[in-house]
Amino acid sequence: MDIVIRPARAEELEEAGRITVEAFVGDGFTSPDSAYVQRLRDAATRAAEAELLVAVDAAHGTVLGCVTFAVGGTEWADIATPEEGEIRMLATAAAARGRGAGEALVRAALARSRELGLAGMAFSTQPEMTTAHRIYERVGFRRTPERDWSPVPGIDLMVYSMAF
Repeated sequence: MDIVIRPARAEELEEAGRITVEAFVGDGFTSPDSAYVQRLRDAATRAAEAELLVAVDAAHGTVLGCVTFAVGGTEWADIATPEEGEIRMLATAAAARGRGAGEALVRAALARSRELGLAGMAFSTQPEMTTAHRIYERVGFRRTPERDWSPVPGIDLMVYSMAF
């Protein structure tokens, strides 16, 4: 399957939000009752305030997944410094898993960081997101435990980073 990575279009925002909720809630990483679900669903705000990249099936135009890219120090960056890029809310539709969309989105975020002349990337992930961890490590990210953090009590996040 040919996958195209590009900025999300207005008509794809609802689907991108649905896929993000499906991945985080459906895979058990976020409670369906969490206030975070609305933030996951709100792809339009992510696209307006950061960069929302989508993976699209080139033959059918179907959105396969998405990721939010932000520069450190901006509204959507949690852990990256102003010299780093950060990915947030990486999600792949359940039906598209194993096709390379997640890895393509991560590689596109890396390319975007380099385009902007940033010194590297850093981002947070939940310890249970082991499939994503394999992608990050395959692409060249390394665990940075000294940067691990907790946004709220009971939620412990691991940090991966890469210097260019």
